[in-house]
Amino acid sequence: MKTLAKIKFIVLAVLLFLAAPLFSQAEGLIADQSFKADNEILVTFTGPVDKAVAEDIGNYTVYEEPDPDIRLVVSSATLNEEGKRLSLIFTEPLNTATTHVISIKGLAGIEKTTFTVSKSYLGYLFGILISALLINNFVFTKYLGLCVFFGTSKKKDTAKGMGVVFTLVMVVSALMSWFFYNFILIPYDLNFLQIVVFIGLVSLTVQAVDTVLRKVNPILFNSFGVYLVLVIANCVIIAVPLILANNNYNIFETFMLALGAGGGFLLALYLMSSVSERMQLANIPPSFKGLPISFIVAGQFAMAFLGFSGLQLF
Repeated sequence: MKTLAKIKFIVLAVLLFLAAPLFSQAEGLIADQSFKADNEILVTFTGPVDKAVAEDIGNYTVYEEPDPDIRLVVSSATLNEEGKRLSLIFTEPLNTATTHVISIKGLAGIEKTTFTVSKSYLGYLFGILISALLINNFVFTKYLGLCVFFGTSKKKDTAKGMGVVFTLVMVVSALMSWFFYNFILIPYDLNFLQIVVFIGLVSLTVQAVDTVLRKVNPILFNSFGVYLVLVIANCVIIAVPLILANNNYNIFETFMLALGAGGGFLLALYLMSSVSERMQLANIPPSFKGLPISFIVAGQFAMAFLGFSGLQLF
């Protein structure tokens, strides 16, 4: 076993030694590289390069770092007039959460120039937060948690309190679920118990919040009524652990997802409660009073949130 390990180490060292000149040449030639649109990568060179070589799509080899055997198809390559900025357009949208490897043949007299393109990890984390908060809001785009949403969105104070409680429960239960999933369910091959374990962790968190609210703020506790108990099996709460398990998020990504989902639910409750207080003074036809007008308003909010579709900040 020791001999095999030594052979693997030697082979890896040789490969790194052979690849080092390629990446060092790329570092001297490439000034910047980044994702631009869903299917575009921008490359900035330190100096002008040959236009014919740069715009020949046959010179490019592009793939995602985890899947080197799957090559991405470049539909066009455009170099600006100064010869320093290159725009690569792909036939299909790129998975910007994954590092991409690009190789260019014959650029600046170099046999092959290889470099990587990746999104800033902080930007990726912030993207998870914004996605759960606005782009994929659990209430207005996924239609989750509607029972609590319509039940506690009549007054701003109750809506804000319920939103804070939901966010707290989401964050704590999601972090606990991540720990159990990665250190208990996966190692012992107990993935089939996901939902049971997640519901148990959520109920434990809700029970703790229930006990604290009884002592700290009885008025807010009484205003929640039966809806605090409904948090235990609420689809909004359960959705977060299921998403993190499906996407194999780490602890930081899990925290941002839970915080964004809870913040999105708080935002939805506050918006709905603000409109509900105004509707109490409005002249609404008798046939639309109550739940019908609430469904109409919620539908209008859902259509408004569709405007965030495709939003990318990083």
